[in-house]
Amino acid sequence: MTDDTREPPTVVVVDAKTPGNVGTIARAMKNFGFSELLLVDPPELDPDGEAYGFAGQARADVLPSAREVSFDHVLETYHTVGCTAVTNEDDRNHVRFPYSTPADLAERLPTVEGPTALVFGRERVGLTNEELARIDEICSIPANADYPVLNLGQAATVTLYELRDLALEDTQLPDVERVRAPEPALERLYDNWEGLLEELNHPEGKREKTMRMIRRVYGRADPTEREVNTFLGLLRRATERPDRRE
Repeated sequence: MTDDTREPPTVVVVDAKTPGNVGTIARAMKNFGFSELLLVDPPELDPDGEAYGFAGQARADVLPSAREVSFDHVLETYHTVGCTAVTNEDDRNHVRFPYSTPADLAERLPTVEGPTALVFGRERVGLTNEELARIDEICSIPANADYPVLNLGQAATVTLYELRDLALEDTQLPDVERVRAPEPALERLYDNWEGLLEELNHPEGKREKTMRMIRRVYGRADPTEREVNTFLGLLRRATERPDRRE
C-alpha cells in the first residue's frame, strides 16, 4: 500500500440480480486485500445460498460485513469510479468517455483526496447512462473490440487485481536474483555440457559456438539451484553411460 494511513477503495455493487455475483466479488476482494463492500438494491443474500457459496473465505468477513446503502449515499460520501465496458464513444459524448484503465487508476488513485469507491453495475446492462453521468470518472478494461464486455464477476476481479497494491502491504514477486542459482553451480553445469560435447564427438570447431549458445539459453532462463542440480544429474548420467565409454 502506498500510504499506510489511507484506506483502500470501497467496492460498490449496484442492483446485482444474481447473489452468486455478489459472492464472487466478495471473494475477489478477499484475494486482493479489499474489505468494505457496499450494496445498492442487492438481491437477498441467504447465508445458505449462492452468495456465500461463491464467496470462499470472504463468507467469514467481507460478505457478512457488507452494508446496504443508497446510490445517493455513495455519491455524497466517495470519489466515485464507475466501472463499465469500452464503447465506441469519443469526446463528442462524455457519458463513458474519457476513461482510465485499472492500471491507470493504480497509479493515480493514491493522489485523490478523500475516500474512493469503485462502482460496478448490473450483470446485463451495467451502470445506466443516468448513473454514469453522476459519477466522477470512468474505468474500463481494454478487451477485444469485437466483444469487450466482461461479466460482472470477471470485471471486478480484473479491476481489483490491478489495484491490489492499494490494499496489500507486499504484492511483489520474489527477486529473480535472489532465487537464481549461484554462479559456481552454473559453471559446473557448463563444465558438464563441455564434457558431454566431448563424449558425443561434437566437432571441435563448433564447440565454442555451441557452448556460447548454451550459456545464453541458461542465462535468459535464470535457473534455480534445484533446476541446475537436476540438469547436472542428467548430464552426469549421460556421460557415465557404458556405451559412451566404449
